[in-house]
Amino acid sequence: MEVRFNYRTANPEAFQAMLKLEGFIKASGLDPKLYELIKIRASQINGCAFCLDMHTRDARAMGETEERLYLLSAWREAPFYTEKERAALELTEAVTRISEQGVPQELYERVRAHFDEKEFVTLIMAINTINAWNRIAISTGMFPRCV
Repeated sequence: MEVRFNYRTANPEAFQAMLKLEGFIKASGLDPKLYELIKIRASQINGCAFCLDMHTRDARAMGETEERLYLLSAWREAPFYTEKERAALELTEAVTRISEQGVPQELYERVRAHFDEKEFVTLIMAINTINAWNRIAISTGMFPRCV
């Protein structure tokens, strides 16, 4: 496999804009482990091998268990996630697949039971950011450990 081109050097300003989004999320107070779960789940849906490899490694380095990583794609059937994590994962799926049914009011209410308005916006920004990274990696032909 070969990367189509290095998007970082092809357009450094675009890369810096994405890094600013990452910086915003990291400074927001969002739990870093939850952010990794969001990244992994969106990357599973989008089929981004590069991001899956990166973020499962990052999650392990933060102390995430193998069990929770292995079962993330089936989080609804696995008893290993908190209600707060479940709400964030469900929102991740809805926003990643936004064209299918949007974000239903019932889901919004479930998420808001755990996150205030500011945190809700942060979640949306986190989900949008990983979806953007997925699309960049897939479009440029990135694959695990290519950089």
